[in-house]
Amino acid sequence: MDEKIFVIGHKNPDTDSICSAIAYAEFKNRTIKSDVVPARCGDLNSESKFVLDKFNIDTPKLIEDATDKSIILVDHNEFSQAVDNLDKANIKEVIDHHKVNFKYSEPIYFLSKPVGATATIISKKFFENKIEPRKEIAGILLASILSDTVIFKSVTTTSFDRKMAERLAEICEISNIKDFGIEVKRAKSSLKGLKPQDIILSDFKDFNMGGKKIGIGQIEIVDRTEVDEIRNDLISELDNMRERGNYTLVILMVTDIIKEGSELLVTGDYSIVEKTFRKSITNNSVYLESVMSRKKEIVHPLESTLS
Repeated sequence: MDEKIFVIGHKNPDTDSICSAIAYAEFKNRTIKSDVVPARCGDLNSESKFVLDKFNIDTPKLIEDATDKSIILVDHNEFSQAVDNLDKANIKEVIDHHKVNFKYSEPIYFLSKPVGATATIISKKFFENKIEPRKEIAGILLASILSDTVIFKSVTTTSFDRKMAERLAEICEISNIKDFGIEVKRAKSSLKGLKPQDIILSDFKDFNMGGKKIGIGQIEIVDRTEVDEIRNDLISELDNMRERGNYTLVILMVTDIIKEGSELLVTGDYSIVEKTFRKSITNNSVYLESVMSRKKEIVHPLESTLS
């Protein structure tokens, strides 16, 4: 029997990470007829749960230790964001749309494209191999593209993301892509009943920038009052995380998908943020108009400052 291969996204997985793992596992099984299994290394957020429930897709297998496992990475390539003990795994492939910060001892298949979502890349894999994804798979791929591009509002959005979304929408019979995108985003936007730590970790990534450990989370909202009510609690938890994790800087990016801008809640070395964005931080907060992409508009500028 062929070895079992796990397709897995990053820790604190978002919808693109979860659904790309599911879709790529299906693509591999339909092309190489092997035992490829979708996996995750964290809990599903409310948006991902909504998407999987809508299209009647099972939750991927939870894997917390990659030791001696065969792994395909999707939606990330940095070891700091990956399942524990990835250095003890057999990495087969990487499919991603983020900056490349990857080193491995053997040559592997590595596919990286400057598009808005990993789901866009995987959709292309289906179509270029003349394989039509099932309606359910098309649905979760479409949801992932809309989620990661913030319904095409993010600066990371490309014409190819839109093209793939249109093809997927036809397959899964979504007549209004924008309305479906809003439906997906609303599933994640409500903060009611959630603990500050759960809110921050719902989409949180670690970065090594110039030897400094930086943590950046992002939440997307449609109702600003919910954040205002728990702002102090969020800042307090960010500071606790900074101390526990020995971070130089911890940021929560609060993105308003209606007003199309982001507030940064910041703890740690404020000067890095102030120097990067040329704005003063007041009460642990700074607002960046028209900024919606963590990858392109927050991470890249910070890396330039700290390089």
